[in-house]
Amino acid sequence: MSIETMQELLIDELKDLYSAEKQIVRVLPKLAKAASTPELQETILNHLEETKGQVARLEQIGELLGKKMTGKTCVGMKGVLEEGSEVLEDTEKGLVRDAALISASQRVEHYEMAGYGSAREFAKILGLGDVASLLDATLAEEKNADKKLSIVSKQVNAAAKRAS
Repeated sequence: MSIETMQELLIDELKDLYSAEKQIVRVLPKLAKAASTPELQETILNHLEETKGQVARLEQIGELLGKKMTGKTCVGMKGVLEEGSEVLEDTEKGLVRDAALISASQRVEHYEMAGYGSAREFAKILGLGDVASLLDATLAEEKNADKKLSIVSKQVNAAAKRAS
């Protein structure tokens, strides 16, 4: 499919984000189980619930636009998540793995922030204020998740350094 209009570009971006979020929902429980610190586990599990809400929000946007959000695979997120899964194979359970999990999780958050920021701007320029507001809510959640990971990383990284 050739994208020729901003509307088509917005729909394509939304489908990509929907695929990304669905992939994340499948991976987060595994990451939470692999984390050794309760703070990291809690942060991941809280974001899992938030991510489920983001999937529902994207479905709501699809209803507003009269479009299904299915039909596309976010190859970028697939790669970011595969890279993050390597952490589980390459590190022993413990604080160093937790530090690596945080790094991988923040890559996911930054990828999402880029996508949601762009989609929000596309919606704004198309005069779709309701869609832009929903995307802005998700963008704020992603930024907050990144901030929480940064806070946890300070504790985990310092503890990992002391332990090694």
